[in-house]
Amino acid sequence: MNGDYKRLVRSTTNKTICGVCGGIGEYANIDPVLVRVIWVIASLGSFGMGILIYFIVALIVPQE
Repeated sequence: MNGDYKRLVRSTTNKTICGVCGGIGEYANIDPVLVRVIWVIASLGSFGMGILIYFIVALIVPQE
């Protein structure tokens, strides 16, 4: 086992609030802006539940 694996971490370079969307974008190799747009649309569609989930994820996922 070589130990080369990806970990989901909050980004310190691509952060707007807590770095969750930036970390997800870096982990999935997609543009973090796209992740943010999808997250906002999902939050509006779920009557703000995405905002609560965002801060829960920010507490659980470690910082880079």
